[in-house]
Amino acid sequence: MPRVTVVGSANVDFTVALPRLPRPGETVSGGTLLVNHGGKGANQAVAARRLGADVRMIGCVGDDSSGAAIRAALAAQGIGVDGLVATESAATGTALIAVDAEGRNQIAVAPGANHRLTVEMARAHEDDIAWAQVLLCQLETPIAVVRWALETARRHGVETMLNPAPAQPLSEEILGLVGHLTPNEGEAAALSGLPVADLDSAREAAVRLAARGAGRVLVTMGAQGVLALDDDTALHFPAFPVTAIDTTAAGDAFNGALAVGLAAGGKLEQAIPLAGAAAALACTRRGAQDSLPLRQDVERYLQSLRGK
Repeated sequence: MPRVTVVGSANVDFTVALPRLPRPGETVSGGTLLVNHGGKGANQAVAARRLGADVRMIGCVGDDSSGAAIRAALAAQGIGVDGLVATESAATGTALIAVDAEGRNQIAVAPGANHRLTVEMARAHEDDIAWAQVLLCQLETPIAVVRWALETARRHGVETMLNPAPAQPLSEEILGLVGHLTPNEGEAAALSGLPVADLDSAREAAVRLAARGAGRVLVTMGAQGVLALDDDTALHFPAFPVTAIDTTAAGDAFNGALAVGLAAGGKLEQAIPLAGAAAALACTRRGAQDSLPLRQDVERYLQSLRGK
């Protein structure tokens, strides 16, 4: 069974499905409310687990009912939560999400306890990183913790992945610790300083990020698919055809699935289609973790495409 450890965030999500997204200062009524669990770290951990990996998570929630519920829900999925610590200094992270009829979203996050995660807290669970075949991080926890986790994984010979979301400046030292960097178009543009709108500009941004130290760079581009730079070779993987109703956790599905594929020893040509199919299916369901597909769902979907 592939082994994946996730260092990252865990939130409660309040999602409102609306006819359209509000403009600044505008109220749009007529929505429906969905309350569930999210956070990029927890979403990616659940995605990896549902795709067949043995998963452990390191993070921080509040010492409150929301934190206890998140911990219990992850444990019920079969995810190791010894590293998901509780703090009394902040409430569990919360995300407010608006989704329109075309599946596009706007997200506002109060990180709360996620920003209370310290290197000392994470270091107590170093064995969870040493145990893994792939370490997966994002940027919803303090950058000092992310750097420590990447350094620790490298020291133990564990493959590293960083989903640089939400985007923030990253030093060459941090990028040099990343085996697989997975920005979307906006994050690739922010990190590289280059506009990203199509495959050619995505390749230019990926080349610049690789020159700054990142290993393989995979730019996820929604309906345009994925541009992967492996050494000097750029590979394009088209997006899978689905009717999107909510894209909230699509990127998390992609990253969790990619971690599973890499942990299983797959090459990019094998891991990216698995990740792309998981992301596509996540777009067809509402919510964050509720939308993440099971392994058999992804395999059935891929098989249906082969038959066409």
